[in-house]
Amino acid sequence: MTDVSSGDVPASLRVVPSTPPNADWETVYRAHVVPVYRYVYTRTGNRADAEDVTSTTFMRALPRLRADVSDGEMRAYLRATARTVLADMWHDRYRAPVDQIDEETTPNAWNPERAEVDVDYVLEGLPPNYRRVLELRFLRGYSIKETAAALGVTVGNAKVLQLRALRKAAAQGAPR
Repeated sequence: MTDVSSGDVPASLRVVPSTPPNADWETVYRAHVVPVYRYVYTRTGNRADAEDVTSTTFMRALPRLRADVSDGEMRAYLRATARTVLADMWHDRYRAPVDQIDEETTPNAWNPERAEVDVDYVLEGLPPNYRRVLELRFLRGYSIKETAAALGVTVGNAKVLQLRALRKAAAQGAPR
């Protein structure tokens, strides 16, 4: 059995490489810091965050880089790492607290009985052809083709009727 710690083990079988990967990290950093910084700056919009994200990107990426990667692969890996660091930053910064919502006390809670009254109110204020197109499309779930066939109009005309009906319903306002 060959002693793994001895120097006579072929390079392909060594567990620990003889030279550390990317031993010349300074060269890698200098070659890629400006493009990474520009990429990050366009997404953060301020210098302080861009500098923080850029430095974190290199701190995360450099120890994992292999010496045998091409320049394009290195750029792609650094950009992907920068995207991840940016996502982490935004997630940490804008994490919204999750509060419990009491459904009983929520003033605008959806009420099925009230919704039916609201729909009836809106439909009653529309001309018959507008009412019919909205009933078919939204209450019965017809496709635009099925609605056109039921109304005896072209698909284009059914789309126009639907648009006009929705606009008129919106202008009508909510019931009081």
